[in-house]
Amino acid sequence: MENIQKIIAKNLKMIRKTRGISLDRAAEATGVSKAMLSQIERGESNPTVTTLWKIATGLQVSFSSIIREEPSEVVFVSMQDVDPVIENNGEYRVYSIFPFDPRKKFEIYIIELDPGCCHVSDPHNEGIEEYITVMSGCLKMKINSETFLVNAGSSIRFTANKPHTYSNPGADIVRYQLVMYYP
Repeated sequence: MENIQKIIAKNLKMIRKTRGISLDRAAEATGVSKAMLSQIERGESNPTVTTLWKIATGLQVSFSSIIREEPSEVVFVSMQDVDPVIENNGEYRVYSIFPFDPRKKFEIYIIELDPGCCHVSDPHNEGIEEYITVMSGCLKMKINSETFLVNAGSSIRFTANKPHTYSNPGADIVRYQLVMYYP
């Protein structure tokens, strides 16, 4: 498996070049500085999840299209072989298990939150849905002004075009599977 920074660099550059978008236009569309975008494209920066979401939203592509490797017919994924995208000082880790495939319109992640970690997600594009199944721990979800406690073995689904927060109020790591559906 290729280094995640190299994958992001190659994919971002390809997306931008394919669409004929300059770094200046990409910076304007995403709210990420031209210098940062350039560093990411050269593989010199390890962007945060928030930065990658800004890029994906601004360029109107899926999150995983920025972090995916080339597909093959049969894919076996082991967590030990996946480099996570890390945020919140390493307390929030996103493992891209099955990246976005436009024919299927979804992507699958495994996410880990350390005790006390709180990750705020900006609203996604209209119609995107999140399907979460907690595998271990207790995930506290705040969607708009409603709060939900999702225990291991339970699931939650919501339209993700509103502010939402993932947090771990417990003493153990929370691990959950996230399926992102793109209409």
